[in-house]
Amino acid sequence: MADPLLLRLPRASQQHPTWLVAGAGAEPSPESGPLQLAATRAAGRRVIVLVPGAEVLLTQAQLPPARSGAKLQQLVPYALEEQLAEDIDELHFAIGRRSATRTPVAVVARRKMDEWLALLKASRIEPAALYADSELLPANPTQAVALLEGDSVTVRLPSGGVLMLPLEAIGEVLESAPGADAAARGLILYAGSQEWERRSGEVEALRERFEDIQVQLLPGDPLLLFARQLPAACATNLLQGPYAPVSAAASGWRTWRAAAVLLAALVALHLIGKGVELLTLERLNGRLDAAIDQVFHAAMPGTEDTEEARRRMELRLKQVRAGEAAGGFLTALGALAQARGTAPGTRLEGVSFTSGVLDLKLSAPSIETLNRLAQALERRGWQARVTSGTPHGSGFEGSIRMSRGS
Repeated sequence: MADPLLLRLPRASQQHPTWLVAGAGAEPSPESGPLQLAATRAAGRRVIVLVPGAEVLLTQAQLPPARSGAKLQQLVPYALEEQLAEDIDELHFAIGRRSATRTPVAVVARRKMDEWLALLKASRIEPAALYADSELLPANPTQAVALLEGDSVTVRLPSGGVLMLPLEAIGEVLESAPGADAAARGLILYAGSQEWERRSGEVEALRERFEDIQVQLLPGDPLLLFARQLPAACATNLLQGPYAPVSAAASGWRTWRAAAVLLAALVALHLIGKGVELLTLERLNGRLDAAIDQVFHAAMPGTEDTEEARRRMELRLKQVRAGEAAGGFLTALGALAQARGTAPGTRLEGVSFTSGVLDLKLSAPSIETLNRLAQALERRGWQARVTSGTPHGSGFEGSIRMSRGS
């Protein structure tokens, strides 16, 4: 994975940001220029942004140890409300790494957060973390550590607290600050060569307030000093709550959410359509089974077993076709249809065709009607005779066997 880019935003709008690639093999040199130039170096890297520590209040809150996550975000503003001059609704609260005795909190105006993030977004820079630069000062448990920049000095106390104050006030403030006994024993001061040339006399005048003052001259921008502390730093990431970065998966989901919803709706409609189609087919299948039973009973009267009706009907149809080839089943039915005109009221109840012989089961008004039908078939060249008959209600049921005439 590519080394991260450490980017420091300037304290004044007329100044340029500085940046360097942290973790490079050789100690990198900070670069400075327009933010758009930094954006080209940020491509494919994790970007850590440092904002001016003067804009961020670093403090501690007394909170119940069992609280965490969203609950802490809700409790912190009210726990610190009495310490703040601004309306808590106008402030953003970020919670640092908690210990058994302390809950570090970074407080910054929402308008500043919006301003910084808008500036970065305009240059297409997406920060993974946003730290106050004052939190990346080296920590020392027995001495105060200070960074001289311009006319102000940033001081990190042995207790971990951070102060920003004028250089001339550093002695008095440290004597009254928490952990003053430890701070009074010594001071480590980092300064650029220009700052040291201008303010060295004032620093030397402060020696009577400290047992020892160690001056560390920086070769250039203090960004290199911050970069050295970054791997072990416990700085509070300001990108929390409403400012938390959106993960790539969540961002992708937002982009494709509408399409995914439409696709899900389409799939649901497809499944519903298939369900309706299946239900319709089942109903049609039921009707087809009923129709098959009806035709089966009509073609095979007296047969009650309807299992495998389709197979048996196909077998009978093959037999009928074979009989048609031998004696003409359809021809016989044609002759019967023509002859029925001489026997009104006759109804066909069943038919059986075997080896060129057609057995007809008929109902008619009387036996004379069946005889007339048989005579009409004979006039058309068929052998036909009434083989049985019984009165049925007000009519007559009988059978006629017909075959080709000799």
